[in-house]
Amino acid sequence: MADSQTITCDALVIGGGIAGLQTALDLADQDYSVVIIEKDISIGGKMIRLSKVFPTLDCSSCITTPKMSSAAHHKNITIRTYCDLKSLTSDNGQVSAHVTQNPRYVDEDKCIGCRKCEYVCPVYTDDLEQGGFSATKAIRIPFSTATPQVAALATKECMLCGKCEKVCPTNAIDYFQKAVDFRVEAKTAILATGFEQTPIEGKPQYGNGNVDNVITSLQMERLLAPHGPYNRVLRPSDGMEPDSIAFIQCAGSRDKSMGIPYCSRFCCMYAIKQAMLLSGSLPLADIYIYYMDIRAFGKGYEQFYQTAKAMGIQFIKGKVARVDAGENGGAAVHFEAQDGGGVTTENHDLVVLSLGVLPDWNPKGICPVSTGSDHFIQTVQPSIAPTITDKTGIFVAGAAAGPKDIVDSISEAGAAAMEAANYMNALGR
Repeated sequence: MADSQTITCDALVIGGGIAGLQTALDLADQDYSVVIIEKDISIGGKMIRLSKVFPTLDCSSCITTPKMSSAAHHKNITIRTYCDLKSLTSDNGQVSAHVTQNPRYVDEDKCIGCRKCEYVCPVYTDDLEQGGFSATKAIRIPFSTATPQVAALATKECMLCGKCEKVCPTNAIDYFQKAVDFRVEAKTAILATGFEQTPIEGKPQYGNGNVDNVITSLQMERLLAPHGPYNRVLRPSDGMEPDSIAFIQCAGSRDKSMGIPYCSRFCCMYAIKQAMLLSGSLPLADIYIYYMDIRAFGKGYEQFYQTAKAMGIQFIKGKVARVDAGENGGAAVHFEAQDGGGVTTENHDLVVLSLGVLPDWNPKGICPVSTGSDHFIQTVQPSIAPTITDKTGIFVAGAAAGPKDIVDSISEAGAAAMEAANYMNALGR
C-alpha cells in the first residue's frame, strides 16, 4: 500500500505507556514536536490497568490519567493509536518510520465518544481489559479513561447486524474502513515499548492455565480495582469470597526451562502490594506468599515488606514444584519448605502466579538496534547512560531495556528525553 501521508516532527516516541508518555511530555515541554505511536487502541500502557502502586499505595489511575490527558491536549504532541511499526531507520540525523494505522471501523474524526453504539450492540465477548472475567460488546470504548475516547469494532465477533451504524449520531461507523500506511520523519526516536508477561499457558507445572482459580497477577489487579469486574474480590470460578489466597513467586522468572534465567525484578513488590490490599478487602482471609528470595530493592521497599509481615501476611520460603486442582474447587500447591518442613501440599481457594517479564516488542527486522541475551534492547553503557542504544539517534526508555518498576521507568524516561534533546541540539535542530 502506498504511503498516504508523511508526518514531520522532532522526536518520535514508540509506545504510549508511562515511559513513553513521560518522555513525550518532557520533550514537548521543551518545545520539541513529538509524535507518539501506540499499538493499543488507547494510550496508558500497563499502568492504567493497575489498581494501586507500591510502596505508597497511591491510585494508579490518578497518576496515569493526568499524563494521558496532558499528552492528548499538548500542542506539541500528536498521538496515533492502534498502529503497527513496520520499519524504523536512523541515518545522518534523520529518523524515518513506516507505520500502518489499523482500521477501527470507526472514523476517529467523527466519533464523539457517546457510546450509543456500544449500548445497542447485541454481541458480547470476553473483556480482556477486565482480565477476561466479564463481558464487553463487539464495539466499545475499552475503558472509561481511554484516550482517545473513540470506539473500536472487533470484526471477529461482529455479526454485521448494523445496529451500531443506525444509532450513531455522527455517522462514524465505517464497515469498509481499511488500513492506512503513513511515514514519520523525525530527528530522533525513543523506544518505550514496555513489557509483557510470560503466558500462563507456558508452565505445565502450574496447570498451563487450565486449573480453576489459578490466575495471573494482572488479573488480580483487576479484581482489586474499584472499577473491576465484580466490584469486590471474588473467586472467578464460582463467585465465592476466597478464605485462603496464595502468591507464587518466580513463576516463570529465574527459570532456565522457561528461557528466562533472569529475575523480573518487581514481582516481589507487586505481590506484597496485592497481598496488603487483599488483607484490607478480605480481613479474615489467610494470605501466603511462596518465595525463593524477597528482592525489596528500592526506597521504602524493605519497610513495605516488613509492614506486610506485621499485617499477618505469611511468607513461606520454598520453591513451588507443582499446582493442580485441589479441594472444593481450589488449587493444591506442592512445595518444598526451606525451613526443614520437607515436601508439603497446601490447598488454597485462589492462587496468583507472579509471572516472568518479557519484552513486548522484538526489533529484529524492523529497527537496527541490538538486543541482549535476555532479548531486551541493549544499551551501550547501562551503568552510565542506560538510555543510549548502539544506533545513533535512537534511544530507549522504561521496560523496553529490561524489567523495571514504575519509578525507575519514569526516571529513565526523563533521562531518555534529555539524551534526545542533547542529540537534537548537537544536530543544530
